[in-house]
Amino acid sequence: MRDDVWIVGVSMTKFGRYPDKDIIDLSSEAARAALADAGVPLSDIEFLAFGTTSETNNASQRLMAQIGYRPIPAFNVANGCATGAVALRLCIQSILAGEASMALAVGAQVMGKAGLLGNASRGGKDGAKPFIRRGRWGTVMSIEGRIGTGTFPGTFSHAGMEYALENDVTFDQFAKVAVKNHEHSRLNPLAQYRRAFTIEEIKGADMVSYPNTVPMCCPTTDGSAAVVVVSSERLATLDIDQRRRAVKISASSIQSQPWSESESIQPDLNTLTRQCAARAYEAAGVGPGDLDLVELHDCFASAELMHYDNLGLCEPGGAGDFIDSRAPWRDGTIPVNVSGGLLSKGHPIGATGLANVFEVATHLRGEAGDRQIDNATVGLTHVLALGSTCAVHILERAAT
Repeated sequence: MRDDVWIVGVSMTKFGRYPDKDIIDLSSEAARAALADAGVPLSDIEFLAFGTTSETNNASQRLMAQIGYRPIPAFNVANGCATGAVALRLCIQSILAGEASMALAVGAQVMGKAGLLGNASRGGKDGAKPFIRRGRWGTVMSIEGRIGTGTFPGTFSHAGMEYALENDVTFDQFAKVAVKNHEHSRLNPLAQYRRAFTIEEIKGADMVSYPNTVPMCCPTTDGSAAVVVVSSERLATLDIDQRRRAVKISASSIQSQPWSESESIQPDLNTLTRQCAARAYEAAGVGPGDLDLVELHDCFASAELMHYDNLGLCEPGGAGDFIDSRAPWRDGTIPVNVSGGLLSKGHPIGATGLANVFEVATHLRGEAGDRQIDNATVGLTHVLALGSTCAVHILERAAT
C-alpha cells in the first residue's frame, strides 16, 4: 500500500455558457490543461475517472477518443453535485491500491438553461405540478407543498430557516454570504459572474425561496475541471519544480446520507456534512483551526451559512455571528469561497468538486494571483449531493 497521494496538475475552464461546445469539448480542454500543468503526457496516465451527470454513457471512452486512446481502466461517474469529487476519490483509491501510479480525474457539465427544480415534476404545458403522480410503487399523491419539497431551492430554504429559528439567524446574515462571494468573484477571471452587489441589492432582488433571492442562488453553468494525481513513488521521479508544486491529499472522505427522522420529509443536510468532515479531520490530523482557506458547497447562501457550523468553522450555532465577524472573507481568519463560490463562479454539477480542488491547490502553490491567500498551507474542499453523498478533501502544501 502506498501511503500518500499528490496532486501534480490542476485545471479549470472558465465557467459560463458555451452554446457552441459540447461536454467532450470542455472536458478535453480541461484534461489537456491539467496534463500540461503537471508536465506529463497522456501516455503516463494509468487510470481515468470522468464525472458528469448529463451524458454518462461511455463519457470517459468518448473523452479518450478526443484526447488520445489509452488501454487503461476508465470509469464513468455520476453522483449528483459530488460527481467530480467522487471521480477524484476513485483515482486516489487506484493509487493507494497500487493499481496505478498516475491518474487523471475529469469533471464536466453542459447545463444550458437547466432549471432549479431538482426532482420535482414539471407538470403540464403550463408548468403546474400535478396533484397525483405515478411513481415507482404506483400512483401516489405528490408531496410537493403538502408534506415537503423536492425542489433544490425549497430544500435549502427549509434547512436554512430551521437553522435560523434555532440560532437566531437574520435575513441580513444570510444576505451577507452572497455579498461576500460576489465581492470575491471580482478577483477570479474564471468565474461566470464577476460583479459585486450591495446588501440592499441582494435583499431587494426577486425572491426564489426565502431567505434566498436570485443573487443568493447559484446560476446554471457549463464548464470542466481536471486533476492529475500521483503516488509518492512516482512523484520522486518527477523534476524538482513538479515536486515543489505538488499538493498532498491528506484526507479524502466520502460518505452517503445517514438515516435520520427527518429523511422521510426533507433531506438532512447537516448530519451528512458533519460526519464526513469529522472523518476527514481525523484522517488528516488537523482541525478547523488549522485551515487557511475553505471552498465549500454554497449552492445557496443558506447552505454556506449552515456549513460554517457543519464544518466546525465556528462555534455550534454561531454561523450568524461568524459571517458578521467577517471571518470568512478573504482577509478574515478562515477565508471561505475566495473563488466567488458557486453563487458567482457557477455550478456545472459534474465539474464542481474538482473546481474546488483546483482553487485550493492553486492557493497552496502560491499561484492564485490577485486573490491569493498569503502563506496558505492547509485547505479544505467540500461538496454535497442533495440527499445522497458528501465529499470532503483536505489538501496540504508540499514541504520545501
